[in-house]
Amino acid sequence: MHCTSCGLSIDDELEEIPGVRMAGTDFRSGRTVVRLEEDAAVDMAELVAAVQRAGDYQARPAD
Repeated sequence: MHCTSCGLSIDDELEEIPGVRMAGTDFRSGRTVVRLEEDAAVDMAELVAAVQRAGDYQARPAD
């Protein structure tokens, strides 16, 4: 990621997924926080794919 706009692109792509309530990306740290709707059944692979679609970024769950 190079700028805030990169992070916003990732957030927008993630927030299109049903069950995602909010996504917030900090481009400086390279981290994204995703908040899900209660009882949402969102697959981690779907979240990773959304990040990749946003701009060919790489993603993985936090440790």
